[in-house]
Amino acid sequence: MCVCQTMEVGKYGKTASPAGERGVLLEPFIHQVGGHSSMMRYDDHTVCKPLITREQRFYESLPPEMKEFTPEYKGVVSVCFEGDSDGYINLVAYPYVESDALEQDDMPERDQPRRKHSRRSLRRSSSVGEHKDERPGLASDNPESIQETKSPKVELHIHSDVPFQMLDGNSSLSSEKISYNPWSLRCHKQQLSRMRSESKDRKLYKFLLLENVVHHFQFPCVLDLKMGTRQHGDDASEEKAARQMKKCEQSTSATLGVRVCGMQVYQRDTGHYLCRNKYYGRGLSIEGFRNALYQYLHNGRELRKDLFEPVLTKLRSLKAVLERQASYRFYSSSLLIIYDGKDNGAGMFSERRAEMRLKRADTSLPESLQDDTSTEPSPAAPPQVDVRMIDFAHSTFKGFRDDPTVHDGPDVGYVFGLESLINIMEQMCDENQ
Repeated sequence: MCVCQTMEVGKYGKTASPAGERGVLLEPFIHQVGGHSSMMRYDDHTVCKPLITREQRFYESLPPEMKEFTPEYKGVVSVCFEGDSDGYINLVAYPYVESDALEQDDMPERDQPRRKHSRRSLRRSSSVGEHKDERPGLASDNPESIQETKSPKVELHIHSDVPFQMLDGNSSLSSEKISYNPWSLRCHKQQLSRMRSESKDRKLYKFLLLENVVHHFQFPCVLDLKMGTRQHGDDASEEKAARQMKKCEQSTSATLGVRVCGMQVYQRDTGHYLCRNKYYGRGLSIEGFRNALYQYLHNGRELRKDLFEPVLTKLRSLKAVLERQASYRFYSSSLLIIYDGKDNGAGMFSERRAEMRLKRADTSLPESLQDDTSTEPSPAAPPQVDVRMIDFAHSTFKGFRDDPTVHDGPDVGYVFGLESLINIMEQMCDENQ
C-alpha cells in the first residue's frame, strides 16, 4: 500500500505527489562500502541519505576551504514508499515542500538499545541471498511480529557491470559474485525495515541530497576510514559513549586514530571487486591495517605505486586545512579515499618501456625499426584520486546550534589519524620504490 497519495504514473516513479510532481525512483547506491544509513542513488551525479538535522546544518555551515574535501550539499527531498503484498517496497523522492514539514521528522540516530534478531528468521524472510558471515538482520525473534518487522524483499533495477565478491572473516573468497556491494544491500534492507515499522506514524521522510563523489570513476575503488580516537558525540548517552570507547580501544582507532570501515578494490586479474566490511576493520592490528591499505592499493596484478604521491598530496592538504579549524570536532565521521581501477598504473608503463628496449636491441629486426624511437610510450596521465570527508551527524564547532560543549583548537584525534595514514603510506612508498 502506498503511503503517498497516488495521482499518476511518472517517468521515474510509480507514484506522483498530490501536486502532480513526478517522483524519482530511488535505488540502493551500489558502491556504498560502509556506514549504517542507506545511501540511495538519485541520479548519476547525486545520492541521498536519511536527513539528520545536525548533519544538514553542518553542511550548510561548512567553511569554504573544507568544501574541496566534502561532497557538495544539494538540498533536501521528500521521500515516501509503497509496498505490495509480496513485500517489495519502492522508495520515491519528490521536491521538498516546506508546508510538509510537520509530517517529516529526522530519521532516528539509533542511540537506543538495538533489538536482537535471529539469523534463521532473516533467511526465511529475505528474498535476496546474503553473505554467510554477515551479522543478523532485522527479522524479529518473535514469530507474531515477523510480518511487521521482517527484512523486506528488494528488487534492484540498477546493477554494476563488474561483479562484487566479499572477503569473509577468514580472508577467503566467498563463492558468490553479485552485482552490487553486499554492504549496500544490507544497509538498504535495514533502512526499509525501519521505515516500514514507523510508517503508521509518519508519511514522508526528509532525505539529504549529496554529490555522488564516485560518479566520474569508471571502476571506483573506495576505502572508508573511520577517523579519530573518539567516535561518540557530545550528546551521546553514557551507554553509547561506553560502547564507542570500547570499539576504539579494541581497534586501531586508539593506536592509529583511524580504522577500516569498508573497502572495495577492482582486481584487474579477475575483473571483479574485492570487498571488506567494518567487522573486518575492527579486528585489525597495526600491521593488519598496513596490510589492508596495501591490499586496497593492489589491483591483483601489481601495487599501484603511481597512487602514492597523488593520495599523499590530498591527505597533506586536508591535514593543513583541518589544523586551521579551531573548535571543530568530527566525531564518528569517515574519510573516503577513491581512485579509478581502470587506470593502467605505473607498472604497465614500465613494462611497455622494457618491451620497447628489447625490441630495439633485437638484431634480427630491420635497422630502421631498431633505431625507431617514435613508438616510445608516452608517460601515463596522473591517476584520478579523491579524498572526501563524510558523515557529520555528530560534528560540532563553537557556536553551532547552541551546543553547550565548546572545544578548543583543532580536532587532534582526527589529525592524529591523518598523520598515521600519511606516515604508513610514506613508508610503503619508500619500501616499494
